[in-house]
Amino acid sequence: MIKKIKALYRKTTGNIFGNLSKDIGIDLGTANTLIYVKGKGIVINEPSVVAINQKTGQILAIGKEAKKMVGKTPGHIVATRPLVDGVISDFEVTQQMLRYFIEKVHQGSFSLLPRPRVLVGIPSGVTEVEKRAVVDATLNAGAREAYLIDEPMAAAIGARLPVQEAAGNMIVDIGGGTSEIAVISLGGVVVVRSLRVAGDEMNEDIIRYCRDEFNLLIGERTAEEVKITIGSASPLRENLTIPVRGRDLVSGFPKEVIVNNEQVREAISRSIRIIVNNIKTVIEETPPELISDIMYRGIILAGGGSLIRGLDKLIANQTEMPVRMMEDPLTAVVRGAGIVLEDLENMRDILVENQYEKPFK
Repeated sequence: MIKKIKALYRKTTGNIFGNLSKDIGIDLGTANTLIYVKGKGIVINEPSVVAINQKTGQILAIGKEAKKMVGKTPGHIVATRPLVDGVISDFEVTQQMLRYFIEKVHQGSFSLLPRPRVLVGIPSGVTEVEKRAVVDATLNAGAREAYLIDEPMAAAIGARLPVQEAAGNMIVDIGGGTSEIAVISLGGVVVVRSLRVAGDEMNEDIIRYCRDEFNLLIGERTAEEVKITIGSASPLRENLTIPVRGRDLVSGFPKEVIVNNEQVREAISRSIRIIVNNIKTVIEETPPELISDIMYRGIILAGGGSLIRGLDKLIANQTEMPVRMMEDPLTAVVRGAGIVLEDLENMRDILVENQYEKPFK
């Protein structure tokens, strides 16, 4: 009897809240959070940064406004990322960030208390505790139901690969905190590697290089700008340079040096080498029948880290397989989540877990 009451309650509340709320898909990334609204497309693309007043515990800014404060705040204000290497490091702040984005999506609607169904992309290598943290944060932020999907699966769907067919599809998703390398067939992941080496690690490589080679201390935002502007994984035909400003570690005064693309390539070579070696390892572990499919379709690159100049050529040379960049790689995961969200009933089998709900009381 109790089970019937619970089922009736969920069906009734599901219909009510479903009509008032907008179901959303979230790419909860280390660097950026992207949100897809069912029937509308991608509506939010903001940095995963939160600015907090440590004296009062008050959240001052979230997203773009908070990122402007990184490295520029007084001692009692901290601009922080609540996710590290693709997983939640600060539960309360992540929850507040998700609530902010959910409410922002529903601004201007008739819903006073938005209770959407939410599909969240997560790295494939996370533990059960880390999965549960994402689910709890999503439910506590106001979601009616929470679903999880592996990021490489979502990226492959976003690239319009036939993931539910009996054919091999290989996706390399290089984000901010993690790099996901996966071979997918029949709606499941056959071989996967999840690395904590990605865009953020490359930024750290550049910071270390400037410190060791030039005695120059630079910030994370400067390192990221250098990586995006002149970073490359293989030699370029033209020589690119950029002025880099920071603090001289010897004198303590401001200092500017000119850095070229060869120096940046040397700085990030270790991280690039780790990613390429793991791609080769995944290929070695892939069944031969699926390898033949991948040789025909090619290795698909997704994520912001894949935009490093010459990375596709380097991977192609190292693996002797065709490599191509998907269209708009930055939004691959959230677009895949959106495609699943539009046909959730028929695509439940590819989700990490079937469903999480708020407990019935």
